[in-house]
Amino acid sequence: MDDDFTASSTPPFLTESLEMAMEMEIENSKPPCFSCAFDSQNGGRSFPAESYLASGSLKRVLLRLDPSPNDYEDDVVELFGFQFVTEMALVESCGLLFGLLRQQIYTLEDLVQTSSSDFGQAANLHSEAESIRHQCIQFLNYVKVFIFRYLEPPKDESDGILHPYEELEAQLPSTLVEELHALTMHIGHLCELPSSVLAAFTIQHQAKLFPPSWHLLHLYLDIYWMLLEILHVLDEKFMRQVVYANNFINVTGENLTSISLFETHCGNLISDLISLSVNKYMKVRPSEALSSHHYPCTCIKELWVLLIQLLDHRNKGTHTESFWSLVNKTLKNIFERPSSSERMSGSQTVQCKDPLSFSWWIISHVASLYQFDRNGNLDEKKQKESNWKFVEELLKKSTDAQTPALEEHLRMHLQCCLTLCSSWDLNLSIVTILWDHYSKNLNSSFTVPWLGLKGLASISKTSLLMFELAKSCCCEQQVPTLYKSSNSYFIFLCILARMMKEAESNGVHPWKQIKGRIYSKFHRRRMQELTEVGLQNFFNLFLMLAIVAETEDIVSRALDLLDFLTPCSLTMSRRALIWRGHFAFILIYVEKNMDISVLAEKLSNAFREKAKEFLVTKNDYTQKQNLWTVLSTYIDGVQEVFETSCYLSLSEEKLLNDGFTMLLPACRGAELSMVLNFLQVVLARLRSVHERVSQGLQLGTTAPDTQLPLVAKEHHLAVASALWRNFFPYLKSQRMSQMPPSPQLADTAAGFTLLALDIPSKALSDLQPQPVLSMMQLFGWDDMVWPHLVSRYLSHLIQNSALCEAFSSMGYTSYEALTVRSWFRCVLQMFIDQPSGMLAKTDAEGTVGKAYTEQLTEMTRLISKLSEVQNILSKAHVEESVFKQDPKNALVQFIKAVGRTYSSLQTLPEKSAMVAKTLEYLGDVLKNVKPYLKVKGPPEGLQLTYRIIGCLVKFWAPILATSKAQQLLFRIVDCLLLPHSVLQQDKELPVALLSSIQESLPLYLQGLSFICCQSQTQGAYLNQLLGSIIQHYFGRFLPSSPSVLGANQHPMLTALCSSITAAQMLRLRKTTLHVINENYLQFKGNAPPPRLASVLAFILDVLQRTQSIELCDIELVLPAVLKCLLLVNELQVKKLSTDIVQYMVEGCQAGSGGERATQLTSVFRQFIQDYTAVYDHRVFSILETVAVLDQTLVTSLISTITQTLKDSEHKQGLGRNTAQREAYKRLLSYLAEAGQNEIQKLEDDTE
Repeated sequence: MDDDFTASSTPPFLTESLEMAMEMEIENSKPPCFSCAFDSQNGGRSFPAESYLASGSLKRVLLRLDPSPNDYEDDVVELFGFQFVTEMALVESCGLLFGLLRQQIYTLEDLVQTSSSDFGQAANLHSEAESIRHQCIQFLNYVKVFIFRYLEPPKDESDGILHPYEELEAQLPSTLVEELHALTMHIGHLCELPSSVLAAFTIQHQAKLFPPSWHLLHLYLDIYWMLLEILHVLDEKFMRQVVYANNFINVTGENLTSISLFETHCGNLISDLISLSVNKYMKVRPSEALSSHHYPCTCIKELWVLLIQLLDHRNKGTHTESFWSLVNKTLKNIFERPSSSERMSGSQTVQCKDPLSFSWWIISHVASLYQFDRNGNLDEKKQKESNWKFVEELLKKSTDAQTPALEEHLRMHLQCCLTLCSSWDLNLSIVTILWDHYSKNLNSSFTVPWLGLKGLASISKTSLLMFELAKSCCCEQQVPTLYKSSNSYFIFLCILARMMKEAESNGVHPWKQIKGRIYSKFHRRRMQELTEVGLQNFFNLFLMLAIVAETEDIVSRALDLLDFLTPCSLTMSRRALIWRGHFAFILIYVEKNMDISVLAEKLSNAFREKAKEFLVTKNDYTQKQNLWTVLSTYIDGVQEVFETSCYLSLSEEKLLNDGFTMLLPACRGAELSMVLNFLQVVLARLRSVHERVSQGLQLGTTAPDTQLPLVAKEHHLAVASALWRNFFPYLKSQRMSQMPPSPQLADTAAGFTLLALDIPSKALSDLQPQPVLSMMQLFGWDDMVWPHLVSRYLSHLIQNSALCEAFSSMGYTSYEALTVRSWFRCVLQMFIDQPSGMLAKTDAEGTVGKAYTEQLTEMTRLISKLSEVQNILSKAHVEESVFKQDPKNALVQFIKAVGRTYSSLQTLPEKSAMVAKTLEYLGDVLKNVKPYLKVKGPPEGLQLTYRIIGCLVKFWAPILATSKAQQLLFRIVDCLLLPHSVLQQDKELPVALLSSIQESLPLYLQGLSFICCQSQTQGAYLNQLLGSIIQHYFGRFLPSSPSVLGANQHPMLTALCSSITAAQMLRLRKTTLHVINENYLQFKGNAPPPRLASVLAFILDVLQRTQSIELCDIELVLPAVLKCLLLVNELQVKKLSTDIVQYMVEGCQAGSGGERATQLTSVFRQFIQDYTAVYDHRVFSILETVAVLDQTLVTSLISTITQTLKDSEHKQGLGRNTAQREAYKRLLSYLAEAGQNEIQKLEDDTE
């Protein structure tokens, strides 16, 4: 029952009629009418409250209830401004009242013609027109009520004379029919109204004031409908007896009855409504057909619904013509141009340019109105009357081979048909008609030219797209969007799928009925006639059928039909399409959880053959490209199967056959990249599914099939075995390729490592018994593998907790240390693939690929997460943030942290273990940098090598001083600092190598000086090594003149002036000065050594920067400097020598009484003894200068000078040397009292 007429207290056994009769209304209701005003205020209702549907007017009429139970209950009723007796007005004044009605209509029509667009009159015009319309509606409503309440059916005539009123009452039904007929003739056809009146349909519904034309138009609609209501009420009142219009028949000779008037008026009204729809259809594009309504306003929509309800109600009761029958008649008239005699029948012929498309359009829209009930509410469950017979005729016209509809129209026709399928009951004849058409046109692309690229038929690029396309046919479609997104063939498939699904749900088996019709259209010749587009359409059909019907039977039949295609006739693109279709069938099996082994074996065998062809085809590029088209299709298809399969328990391993062992070696570039990407997807998918299934087994969860987890696990083992057998050997062979490998190789190797972790038993025998360890040794820890591969490979695995646990469980403690060693190597070898002849660049990314730099940065970040590394950083108080920097700097910081950590250890066992661990971190570090040293480049690589290993020597000096690590130290010195090329002093070293050594040499010198201080067993040899290094490089970096020295500081000066321990500094200073004295300050006779000024400038720099004087300075340098002052007349040398002597004398004040002062005195004493006899004046001059600086020092030498003077005179045998003595006296004059005393002694001696 309808909710609008159901009271909460009504007993359930009351009928619908009684329920409505019991409704009480407080005040007189406004007569129902058509209204499209205030649509937005309907509260979500489809029709306004005053409409015939929502007000219950229609429902009362159909239920034979009083049309207005609370109206016209007074004795007098006012109609058109006059008072009439309620129970007698229509009997006594029928003609007058209908005349007044026509007069009011005239008045409103005149108002329309005379009205202007003056806004000042709008309110008055609206009010007047509304009043006229209300009076007319009220009268017609009164007619309905009068017939229902007061009109009695005709009685049997008696011999008695009737009262005049009774005579009038008896004639009233006939009079009513005549008046109603006259009214229809007066108002004419809706479609014939003036355009100015029809234009009122376009007035905005939200308006508050309407023009007279709007009221006139809606009054016509009210009259059209209320005429039918009045005739129906009259018919019901007279128990379906025919009422004849006697006077009309007598005058015109034409037959006119209540029934014929009802039918004629219905036909005219439907014709008028269709005519309005035609006018609206003229502006509708085919692509917008379903989204464009057929009614200009909701009043017309309501009128359609009213006609549907009324006509179908009458049809059920008296077998009169149904709504669809009248619509079909009108539409048939559109297709035929009637003769003039037929035109006079009262049903006007509607003119339409495309009657076929219009018929589809109007029927689909009108059919949707069946979902409204008698109250105007939507009722999805309401039974809808179908019109299949007429639609079948339309479909035959649409697919007529003689005059076929264009694709742009056919799409719309089938859109409408699909819409009807969702509303009406099952009709397989539709499918038969459509299949007869499309089976003959499978090779058609079904395109619409004006749609551009959207309208082109597309060959599905992947099997998944083919599968999804077929699957979408079986889903609820957004039908209005199909026009542009799909072609008519696709819409046909949607219709077929919907029919089959709906039939199955109703217990019918349509496939058995249409199976023969579909299969019979395919035979050998037909299959060979199919083009690529035809094959696509073939697959779309069979894929859809396989989804909704008997899958195995349909797939088997499709594959049998494809076997009709001879291999020689297939192009590669057609073969690729067939393979895609084949995979699409497999995807259907996967979705339905059916085993795919039979399908997979057939396809994988074909793949093996094509892979073999690809391998042996070497020089024919075109042939390889064609083959790759097919092979890539297979790879895509297998990937889609693995990604789609839920449990990988359907024999997916059959798709991974040995064809891949032939394919991989033949792939290059993008081809290899595609295969490796595919392999990564399969590995990841297998691991993910295997983990899920394994967890289910552990938790004891039960699937619908309790055996599923066990079965799935068996298949997982088979998939893993196929992957190891058919893919891994190639992967292993590529790890040491000549060129840097693709990053995907590392990604794939990491995938295999994790697979070995999850399913170890299926790894190859040469990886057993610990395949994870073997994989790490192959790809992560092998020094021969490209660092690009290692860094990316380890980045996938470093933080994998399961992997760490696996190594812990197998007792392998070197996992982290070996990983750090690989990091060392990856950083050291970051420039390994750069040409050696490149100029050095400061920006690392300028020479190293950006991708590798980013990868190395990520690896560095992950290394900091290792527990061993975190422990070292924590003890050394180093923040982890340093590992987010440049990898080179991060490595330096790590080296420093290791050195600090070692220095903080107290016990010998701790230190010994730390030494072993650091050596494990390094491995054969020199082997890692050997490629740079071998080719003396590239410059960045050499710089990095010398810098990093220099940091090792400096910051790990305490470690390298141990016996365990000394051999490594000796090798570092031999390989980096004292190679054969350096020992050849006459041979120039490459600029890049020399520059790298110059930058890093201070690190080595400082580290070695520390080791020399610490080592007890190899002290002498280490000192010798240090001296050799200084000897070979001092001269190489010594400029030709002092003026250039400041431009590029000597590395040994940097080493000597850095912040190191006193012992280190002293050892390095002593060794350096010893080398300088022995090799760069030795005179050949009186000839000075080369670059003497530069050597002296170096010494002076050391003294100035260190601000200290050591014994070694005095012992090793001062004698040579004094000799330079004595023998060299070059001003620069004299100046530098004088400055050096000044620094030393001032630094060793004789008054200090220290060891340095004693040594200083000793050096000067020896100088005096050696050179006074020959260079007396020069010696005294030098001593005069010294006396100014340190008078005490020279004073202490007086006895030595005097004795030397006397010895010289004695040796000459010429007596006293007056010139010498005078020069000596000048010196003594600077020495205060001691000097005067000595002068006095000399004079006394002379006397």
